[in-house]
Amino acid sequence: MNYGGYSDIIVADEHFVVGIPDNLPLHAVAPLLCAGTTVFSPMKYYGLNKPGLHIAVVGLGGLRHIDVKFAKAMGMKVTVIDVDPAKKQEAVERLGADDFFLSQDQEQMEVHE
Repeated sequence: MNYGGYSDIIVADEHFVVGIPDNLPLHAVAPLLCAGTTVFSPMKYYGLNKPGLHIAVVGLGGLRHIDVKFAKAMGMKVTVIDVDPAKKQEAVERLGADDFFLSQDQEQMEVHE
């Protein structure tokens, strides 16, 4: 194969390479890279990867999108806390969060204590 002038021969240390099974389409497989590892590693290390746990994600942006997706995939209940009411739809409908509330809303904060 030829990728924009590059040959299909790549040399890499075997400890940093993961094979992709032939039955998985390449467009459906992607590495976690830095953002995914930054989120997944501590969740697993601290035992937060168990179904039934309830996790709060503070601030929906950057890595927090990945927090929500991983937590839901692991079977956790997810509450997103943010300052922007416009993020509720994204958190609940698009990412699958179970609950959303505004950190600057005193009544909502008291209800969720």
